[in-house]
Amino acid sequence: MTDTGGPERAGALLVVGDVVTDVVARHRTPLAPATDTAAAIRTLPGGAGANAACWAARSGRREVRLLGRVGTDSADWHERALVAAGVRPLLVPDPDAPTGTVIALVDGTAERTFLTDSGAALRLRPADWSPGLLDGVAALHLSGYLFFAPSSRAAALLALRDARAAGTPVSVDPASAGFLARLGPERFLAAVADASLLLPNADEARLLTGAPDPEAAARELSRRVPLVVVTLGAAGALVAEAGAVTARVTAPPVPPERRVDSTGAGDAFTGTFLAARLAGADPAEAARAGCAAGAEAVTLVGGRPPSV
Repeated sequence: MTDTGGPERAGALLVVGDVVTDVVARHRTPLAPATDTAAAIRTLPGGAGANAACWAARSGRREVRLLGRVGTDSADWHERALVAAGVRPLLVPDPDAPTGTVIALVDGTAERTFLTDSGAALRLRPADWSPGLLDGVAALHLSGYLFFAPSSRAAALLALRDARAAGTPVSVDPASAGFLARLGPERFLAAVADASLLLPNADEARLLTGAPDPEAAARELSRRVPLVVVTLGAAGALVAEAGAVTARVTAPPVPPERRVDSTGAGDAFTGTFLAARLAGADPAEAARAGCAAGAEAVTLVGGRPPSV
């Protein structure tokens, strides 16, 4: 997926990643320690990989598949939600761990802080993967969360190896600056060295490179991965290839009164970007589509587009 655009690529988008239950608590006032803080609370399906898959399907990709591990406690609910979003679920029920849960604390500026219990999500195993899952697949996307636990990392590396052997392009979203810092930037970059596309946000890009700003980070990362797209939130995105920034894309403005929750905005960008690339868009065009989706996402509660 490092060409400059062209005809639509036939085949499905396969996402391998996390499926979790989001508990989104939107509080308009600062958290009050040792007492109550009023909040609007909703329980929604989420997960970076699952969210990206749903946005890709919403963008018009004819077939999007999702491989993930969930607890038996909510497997049916998550499967129904994915089907309603146009995604073909390939969910592996885990009899020993519950579905992962993320508590998203969303403040009055729509900025979110996550409390994460990965549960079954990072228990994906190499045995859950098969090269046959690549049949009919045009591109593979791996959620970076998979790289933060031994079992799911082994599964992700196996999928990456098989995809590259099959000539299937692979993209990776680093997913979490906090977890990246714990794993170690070099260890992560070594694991994803065979990817063709990396999609970090600005904090993740700086952490992975030690660069002082997103542009320098994008340039450095694109010397290691052929195509790098660094998301900048409301400021848009940077596209970098072969050590140079090749495009700077602005995001549609969103009035403060319409911003309700930034949860999943990056996932919206990722899923939409991938769908646009498979439809033949060049990286800058795909980034513009991703920015538009991210701008829409911050006007919605939770990390997914509305199901039709």
